[in-house]
Amino acid sequence: MKKEILCILCSLFCFGYCFLIYSIKSGTRFYLIWGMGGVCFLGLTAFLHFDLWSRMPDVLQKITIIMLTLGILLFVVTEGCIISGFHAKGEEGLDYIIVLGAQIKENGPSAALRFRLDTAYDYLVENENTVCIVSGGQGSNEPCSEAEGMCRYLIERGIAPARILMEDKSTDTSENIAFSMQFLDKENDSVGVVTNNFHVFRGVHLARHMGIREVCGISAPSDVYFLLNNMVREFFGVMKDLVYGNLL
Repeated sequence: MKKEILCILCSLFCFGYCFLIYSIKSGTRFYLIWGMGGVCFLGLTAFLHFDLWSRMPDVLQKITIIMLTLGILLFVVTEGCIISGFHAKGEEGLDYIIVLGAQIKENGPSAALRFRLDTAYDYLVENENTVCIVSGGQGSNEPCSEAEGMCRYLIERGIAPARILMEDKSTDTSENIAFSMQFLDKENDSVGVVTNNFHVFRGVHLARHMGIREVCGISAPSDVYFLLNNMVREFFGVMKDLVYGNLL
């Protein structure tokens, strides 16, 4: 009975968190995974209530346990790698920093993007010879390209336009890095990847995979209320890039 109650509580949490993520209009439909999680917990509640586990063949029970164990292990290891980039501070005097794009709204950068831009601003103020590449195209729900919005934000804060280069065609993290490389010498220039803490690990490893020899991460904060969603989403991002061969 206690297990069933726990599953119901987990289901309610997933449905509530799904609505919370949906309410911020993040621009993606990843919030649906929390709704799916709520449905799965309801199914697990029924599974436990009717004691269906004991009716499963032994072989199927063993296969299920092995698959669940491997899945949990993969998730834990991947999340550990993601967490390893949380406190990356970068190096002083980099030739370039690449600010990875995120959603632009009618009233300006989203909260996640403002964190990235404010971190980039602080770095540029402290390192006057560093050039900033802002990277991101225009989505169907955005009023302008992410790069344009990012450039405008930094200029309004006092960064000289001559220090900002715009890459405005990319649609994902991999393209952010690949398309930004047109502005730099991957063999000789030092580069910092500026993004939210949960995104640093993948951003840096994508850059290394693409041949940037001297690259480091510069971690920006993220909204604590949406960190769980971002961590789970990033797990799938890492898995996707592993499958496509972008990280190895």
